[in-house]
Amino acid sequence: MPDTRPVTIIPASSLAQSGGQTDGMIRQNALVNLTDQICASRMIAKPHSSSAVHHHGDQDTVVFAFSGHGTIVSEGGKNKQKLAPGDYALIPAWAEHQEVNEGDEEVVWCIVRAPGPAPKVENLSGWS
Repeated sequence: MPDTRPVTIIPASSLAQSGGQTDGMIRQNALVNLTDQICASRMIAKPHSSSAVHHHGDQDTVVFAFSGHGTIVSEGGKNKQKLAPGDYALIPAWAEHQEVNEGDEEVVWCIVRAPGPAPKVENLSGWS
């Protein structure tokens, strides 16, 4: 049976801060609770900020670097991978990681997670 839900547009101007916040990082829900399969959000990292070490439970995460130059730190802090505008990253489910902005400009990333209708963020007290 074909899906009969309408196309949904969420204007960037309507995005508001969502759960799982860390100082210097702004997470904004964009497409949430519209389907059981996938969700999307925007992450803005202020200059010279970093998220808590965290994971996203059973959700795989795709990152699209929209603007700025940020870093994904993983593997207990040993692996640091830089993302420039236009780059993509895949963060597997349960992978502990941290987003870092060491620069002087904001970093803006589009975040898409699946499965699930809303993003899951489990902040940790450090690397396990």
